[in-house]
Amino acid sequence: MTPQEFSLLLMSVLASVGGQFFLKLGAIKLGKVSASNALGHILSIITIPELIGGLAFYGLGALTYILLLTRVNLSIAAPSGSLIYVFSVMLGYFFFKESIPPSRLFGLSFIMLGVILVVWKK
Repeated sequence: MTPQEFSLLLMSVLASVGGQFFLKLGAIKLGKVSASNALGHILSIITIPELIGGLAFYGLGALTYILLLTRVNLSIAAPSGSLIYVFSVMLGYFFFKESIPPSRLFGLSFIMLGVILVVWKK
């Protein structure tokens, strides 16, 4: 993977993680959804700036991913995109004070190792 391709991958991953961050902030503001308030919550999604921002970040992530796909094989781009999971767990830990049990750390290490093996050039 060239530096330009890696930059596109990183931009796509970070934009998607940014989308998750803002969607989580918006979901906190939205509150819990139940059968009795589902319709009202769905309609109020368009009034919460964090949710709109999260969707915009996801759009930017998709756009940069498409640009990445013009340069690298899907068999490299798709597994590399799983770095979103690693960054999302870190985001949850640092910003939302979520715990990371050892089993999750173990799984994340497999994801990182897998990405390294997929993009490694001989």
